[in-house]
Amino acid sequence: MATQLTKTSTWAIDPAHADFGFAVRHLMLATVRGRFGAVSGTITVDESNPKSAKVDVTVDVASIDTRQEMRDNHLRSADFFDAANHPAMHFVSKRIEGDVTGTFRVIGDLTIRGTTHEIALDVTFEGRAKDPWGNDRAGFSATGRLNRHDFGLNWNQALEAGGVVAGEEVKLTLDVEIVRQAAVMASVAA
Repeated sequence: MATQLTKTSTWAIDPAHADFGFAVRHLMLATVRGRFGAVSGTITVDESNPKSAKVDVTVDVASIDTRQEMRDNHLRSADFFDAANHPAMHFVSKRIEGDVTGTFRVIGDLTIRGTTHEIALDVTFEGRAKDPWGNDRAGFSATGRLNRHDFGLNWNQALEAGGVVAGEEVKLTLDVEIVRQAAVMASVAA
């Protein structure tokens, strides 16, 4: 049995350069957009096989911001995220499909309010560069969709003219910059 050296690197999400947005239909008339201000996570990459990368992201649900304090407080309540009992959303990748140097999909498990479902994110690699301080950085943008009812976010109110206050489908948009932490050499039995 031969031993093979692999180079693994860990990249951390730069919270100052991360945006996690969402959009939901309101009153069946318009779209309300918001974002989460506190996003953290890592991507661990085997540089000889980048499609095996592991993505682990945590979002502080109390950091929700829709530019309307009353709505944000309602979204933090037990009617929606129940931030007091479930303070974070958590995404862990399961597989990557496509060309990681272009456009690809990251499929993984998203947990909200203690409920986990698989979702897919359509991701675009935006580039890689050294910053002025010598740090290796990379950028990615992503979009996805989910049904909020799958995660127990069921609150709604019927409208007199038909329809409901809040739509079921949530559109996700993410823009993240990641910073390389350290590369580690590991031996793997081949």
